[in-house]
Amino acid sequence: MALKRHRLERRRKAVGFTHEALADELHVERSTVVRWAAGKSAPRPYMRPRLAQLLQVTVEELDDLLAITSDDDQPLGERTQYVMRHPSSVDLATVAELRDDMQKLGERYDCEPSAALLASAAEHASAVGFIAGEAPVGRVQREMRSLQADAATFMGQLVWDASQRHDHETAKTYYMEGAEVARHLRDPNAEGHALLRTSYVALYGAANYREGLGLALQAARTSRRTSHVITGLSLLHAAEAHAYLGEARDCEHALVDAEKHLERSHDTDAAHELFSPMHVSRLAGSCYLSLGDFRRAERLLTQTADELHDRRKSRAIVLGNLALARIRQGELDAALLAFSTAVNELHSTRGGGGMNVVFRAARELRPWRNELAVQEAQDQLMALMEAT
Repeated sequence: MALKRHRLERRRKAVGFTHEALADELHVERSTVVRWAAGKSAPRPYMRPRLAQLLQVTVEELDDLLAITSDDDQPLGERTQYVMRHPSSVDLATVAELRDDMQKLGERYDCEPSAALLASAAEHASAVGFIAGEAPVGRVQREMRSLQADAATFMGQLVWDASQRHDHETAKTYYMEGAEVARHLRDPNAEGHALLRTSYVALYGAANYREGLGLALQAARTSRRTSHVITGLSLLHAAEAHAYLGEARDCEHALVDAEKHLERSHDTDAAHELFSPMHVSRLAGSCYLSLGDFRRAERLLTQTADELHDRRKSRAIVLGNLALARIRQGELDAALLAFSTAVNELHSTRGGGGMNVVFRAARELRPWRNELAVQEAQDQLMALMEAT
């Protein structure tokens, strides 16, 4: 069971405290406050009166904010629980409740460790699969199968992130399920999304850039007529594959094509929630980093990091890449600032992509290992690992 993270976090934000400011008031480390928020530890009894005072609640109300609850970890609504016992009663209201439950899990993805969501997401996906198999032929069954494709793809995303991008096979199994169900439904958006996620495993996990490029382009072809968002995102990752391969011209062309598609997207696109205005600069910055244009990469990544606050796992990756761009230009102080901020983000999210990038940056800091500031940065990274 997790602590009631969201209520504690909402209260902290409501009274205007950052994690750092609250930690300073209580004379604890920022990581300690982050662990309270994530439900990994709780304030010691002697701290609670002062914490309650800072949050402007009574001690009893603070206990309620910190109380163990099943609210956040319960992936199944009342309607769904009833349908699990009586499968023949499945209807569109059940579909809506299940989709809403999955959306809530998705909203938690960018601010919580994926490992903390796995059990709830797996229970949700299992329920979706069972109910889809029992649903009557027709619209209800189709909607349930569509949800099954999305739930499988989300499970693959969680598993891969929770494994620090090492468990490729389990993730690909889930993505394959999502793609196959979507293909059966003739849903190019869901199929394209599953293929795009599979390309991430090849690109950022297995380092098989040709395979990743092929999958990204396949995702773009699959969704080209139905979703500018998925097509544009797929082309962005195809651009990054070209960059990894040193194919600068093809990378530039893919970036231009991607931007055209994303500019044409609108809120009626079925994949609209996957899109962020900072996607283009984020991926372009990563591309130029790989191509060795460090100054251009730094400019794009700095802009992205300043704007990207609602997607914290992505922001950690951006900051890690920004640190690399500055390291490779010999800008040690600026690199350490980005590195430290990335590690701070990772304390609460444990994002696999961000973890991998900051470790790469740590390796590239070795020429300066005798510098006190670098030693402190390495200690900060070790503290992150000890808290994991």
